[in-house]
Amino acid sequence: MQRIRLRYTKRGRLRFTSHRDFQRAFERALRRAEVPMAYSAGFTPHPKVSYANAAPTGVGSEAEYLEIALTEPRDPQRLRALLDESLPDGLDVTDAVEARTSGLADRLEASVWQLRLDGVDPAEARRAADAFLAAEAVEVRRTTKNGVRAFDARGAVVSLTEVSPDGADGPGQAACAILRLVVRHLTPAVRPDDVLSGLRATADLAPPVPAAVTRLAQGPLDEESGTVTDPLSPDRDAALAASPTAAGLPVATVPAGSA
Repeated sequence: MQRIRLRYTKRGRLRFTSHRDFQRAFERALRRAEVPMAYSAGFTPHPKVSYANAAPTGVGSEAEYLEIALTEPRDPQRLRALLDESLPDGLDVTDAVEARTSGLADRLEASVWQLRLDGVDPAEARRAADAFLAAEAVEVRRTTKNGVRAFDARGAVVSLTEVSPDGADGPGQAACAILRLVVRHLTPAVRPDDVLSGLRATADLAPPVPAAVTRLAQGPLDEESGTVTDPLSPDRDAALAASPTAAGLPVATVPAGSA
């Protein structure tokens, strides 16, 4: 059985699809692309697809991950292209590797988020971010199925900085602040809207319109630099190490004109 790990996006209007909506669209894409899927046992078999830390509904993402199990081997890049063609624009498969290591979900230690605050002056956003980071703890409340829950939103935040909106999809000359947020994946999970609630509590920052939130990356957290690295790199490194050229073995060649 071959396992393939995929990176995909949620862009534009497709950010408003729920996780269940994406699951249905992806399973249709698997059928269209004629992927030889492995299925679960039981009375209602399902294709073996493992989703890892999906972004909330309404949030864009450049870095969602899943893993599929196949009954026959396939070239990861060819498979990526077929699935990408079978999905609607905005749900784009951008990377694929053969799973050669374990624990993809465990590698998703942190996320990088972009918060676009239309109608907010960058200096005001910078002041609010500094106030949030200066606090030892920032209590926020979230409504859950078990009622209202209070928790600290500050402890999970690795960094929160205001960045130039140049090159971003900003609203022309109107005020627009861009915040870059790196947050650890803890329990309970601290989401971008929790940090926005914390900014309101610590610095009275209240954007006039809802923030446009996009996940830029998720993966292992480099504690020294505070950066988030590629979770598929270990699989690529393992594939490279297993290749004949990496092992120093001779590679068979076909003489020209012998076909």
